[in-house]
Amino acid sequence: MTLKEIQELDAKHIWHPLTQHKTASNPLVIKKAQGNYLYDMEDKPYFDAISSWYTCSYGHANPVLTQALKKQVDELHHVVFAGMTHEPAAGLAKKLIGILPENQEKLFFSENGSTSVEIALKMAFQYHFNRGEKRNVVIALENGFHGDTFGAMSASGLSVYNGPFEDFFIDVKRIPVPTEENLSIVLQLIEELTSQYKVASFIYEPLVQGAAAMQMHEPEHLCQLLRKCKEKGVLTIADEVMTGFGKTGKNFASDYMGNKPDIMCLSKALTAGIMPMAITTCTQDVYDAFYDDELARGFFHGHTYSGNPLGCAVAAAGIDLLTSSAIQENIQYITKSHQQHIEVYQSHKAVAQVRSFGVILAIDLAIEMERYGSKRNEIFQWFMKNGIFLRPLGKTVYIVPPFTTTPQELELLYKALLVFLDEL
Repeated sequence: MTLKEIQELDAKHIWHPLTQHKTASNPLVIKKAQGNYLYDMEDKPYFDAISSWYTCSYGHANPVLTQALKKQVDELHHVVFAGMTHEPAAGLAKKLIGILPENQEKLFFSENGSTSVEIALKMAFQYHFNRGEKRNVVIALENGFHGDTFGAMSASGLSVYNGPFEDFFIDVKRIPVPTEENLSIVLQLIEELTSQYKVASFIYEPLVQGAAAMQMHEPEHLCQLLRKCKEKGVLTIADEVMTGFGKTGKNFASDYMGNKPDIMCLSKALTAGIMPMAITTCTQDVYDAFYDDELARGFFHGHTYSGNPLGCAVAAAGIDLLTSSAIQENIQYITKSHQQHIEVYQSHKAVAQVRSFGVILAIDLAIEMERYGSKRNEIFQWFMKNGIFLRPLGKTVYIVPPFTTTPQELELLYKALLVFLDEL
């Protein structure tokens, strides 16, 4: 098709996510992607500075991943996962369990981050139900984001996404993100909530709240919240959809804490942007609450594409890449480079705050603006004109570059950020 034909068909039939079509400009047509770059119809390259929403951590069309996909598609591309299994799922399970926190034992497959959260919340509710308790309340952090399906929305604290649906939500009590200053207060809040309500679970984004503009908190503070929840018999759910698979410098953000979650939610970089897949993991204790002679005590939740062999094959290859010395070294290089540039950006008059964690670097601009307003669109377009794809979150400009980013590409990215700040 020509560029015009694609744009006309898109405008006529396609409803894009996170878009007010009456005011939005036409979406950019991407023809292909290779390495760390996206290419439009005129072959102009755009550096993928957010790894396409934190998924393409090993770049686009990575030969290791595409070869795994090609090999698998000729053998088995899909089969029902209820009552059947296959080698790609078993192989992935072995590799994933090998890098997960040591208490994780079981994997439940689905298709995206939201469904992984839905499954986690349902697991927690039924875990208590199967043990003779009805617990119907969830504790979540303020400004958290866990997805767009109803359970996930309920646990999320960003009203820009949730406003029209709040009357339909499950019962969620929110607590502040723990800091050095408020830690004792937050711990007391958990004490009070677990005394007043029948709390089933505590769900959180460990150490980095992505949709909240990459807000970060400290491992030692979160670890104390997890300890308090365990004391109260509250299951802890780590939403590592964004943070998982190397983003924070370790395989999982949960690796920074001594207290490990009971349940974990994984997606995005799990299959490195090749195809949709999610996994909800849990401890043996959680699984055992469902293991019974009575059929109804099982976990009756299922997705058509659960355990898809293609996704499993790609995910297994992705773990091989993640654990390779080349990728681990580059993750550490990007992490250190971000830290070295914090002082440079922080001293700029256009900057309010800078923070980094692993390969994530976030810059809060010293201006006030709406999350999805016209100023945000101007910033987005500035970077696109300069060959960089990123999506500002309100006044926060952030990058989560692929692990395959070269030192030269990283320096060009840093320089572009400085030029943008100067022009701002």
